[in-house]
Amino acid sequence: MANIKQQMLSGVFYTAVAKYSSIIISLIVMAVLARLLHPGDFGVIAVATVIINFFNIFTNIGFSSAIIQNKELTSRDINNIYMFTIWLGILLGILFFLSAWGIASYYNDKRLISICQLLSISIFFSAIAIVPNTLFYKNKKFKFIAYRTFLIQLIVGIFSIIAALSGVGLYTLIIQPILSSILIFCVSLKKYPQKIQWIIGLKSVKKIWNYSIYQFLFNVVNYFTRNLDKLLIGKYMGMSLLGYYEKSYRLMMLPLQNITYVITPVMHPILSDYQNDIKKLAYSHERITRLLAFIGFPLGLTLFFCSEELVLCIFGNQWLPSIPVFKILSLTVGIQLVLSSSGSFYQAGNDTRGLLICGIFSAIVSVCAILIGIFYFDSLEATAWCILIAFCINFIQCYWQLYHFMFHRNISFFYHQLLSPIVLSFIIGCILYFTSLLAGQCNFIISLSLKSILSLLIWGTYIQLTQEYDIISKIKNILSKLKK
Repeated sequence: MANIKQQMLSGVFYTAVAKYSSIIISLIVMAVLARLLHPGDFGVIAVATVIINFFNIFTNIGFSSAIIQNKELTSRDINNIYMFTIWLGILLGILFFLSAWGIASYYNDKRLISICQLLSISIFFSAIAIVPNTLFYKNKKFKFIAYRTFLIQLIVGIFSIIAALSGVGLYTLIIQPILSSILIFCVSLKKYPQKIQWIIGLKSVKKIWNYSIYQFLFNVVNYFTRNLDKLLIGKYMGMSLLGYYEKSYRLMMLPLQNITYVITPVMHPILSDYQNDIKKLAYSHERITRLLAFIGFPLGLTLFFCSEELVLCIFGNQWLPSIPVFKILSLTVGIQLVLSSSGSFYQAGNDTRGLLICGIFSAIVSVCAILIGIFYFDSLEATAWCILIAFCINFIQCYWQLYHFMFHRNISFFYHQLLSPIVLSFIIGCILYFTSLLAGQCNFIISLSLKSILSLLIWGTYIQLTQEYDIISKIKNILSKLKK
């Protein structure tokens, strides 16, 4: 257990250093682009992004997690799989390029033709980067991944801002996916070079197919679960409303991604070493769940009560219609953060079939919720409420299945980990509610600062008093080391 903890802390530390420093870059870029571009532009890119993400599922076919999980693959197998991804990337890039006219026709927006054709470049490079990029995670090179991520985001952010200020307009928003995929490929291939051989590589692909196929099918199902709302809103409610929804969703996902992208990429490579010890995996899961709950639940309540201030501060007055949707979606942050860890345990326990079943159930519930919100209530806010309810249902089902069929452990062990974080969240919610009433007429920057500081103080005090983590002793140790 100590080994898992040591590797997790090391991996999370290096990933966090780069990831959290890059939050500033993301916020600056988002703030600049939100003021220079029209909400409809973000709606167009949201549609293109949803579709390109679908094609990206086929560039991977579950190979990443399968390569990490399988400890018997040779360097020749790795190279053969790499060659398979090259042919796959060429095929998918061409298909996406040719589909541009159909996508533009369906949404009745000719701008999507050139946007999708340019994004086909990203499809190709994303495919051929899969194998060399996965080897970083397989070999637990988290420090290198962290620095690479930060530098690429910095370069892409600078290019995006320059393009926006130069009047590139809508096309500014496709710089990030195209340039990022190219840079990730170049850096990954330099670190883990592969040979070009005129073979398809099917023999080596078959070695990981039984594992990867369930992961791939889960990714397909999860794609529709995550993106159907944007596809339907863009079609039936218009690009402007999609722009407001997409901006609310992205703002909600920003802190979520910057936490999960620090922890979850580290989890599977480390936990895969313990795939034959289910008891150790279950215990590790409960420790990680408790940590994520203490972060996610209070964070969600803080975002809920700071929604108006955050939107005004980051995006400006033209994005006011996105506030109600962001407020509702922020309540899903805690649920999503805890839920984000479940996939790594299904993978580490060699139960990608169970992951697929969980994904299918989630898809059915989520699709029904989205359809009800869009077609019955015909409202962005109602759709957001339906999505929140769907997340709650999927949360219950996912962990019941994980504990009943894989861990063979009473689920009360899991829910016990959530009690204290929920109490903390309730306290923070009550304090911020009364703060909102008292600070209603304050400047939004002052209000945001006050609420954020209060939330952080309550969180730190609770953690210290309950001895969940001895923050004071940790600070004293750091200060004593600095004095020396």
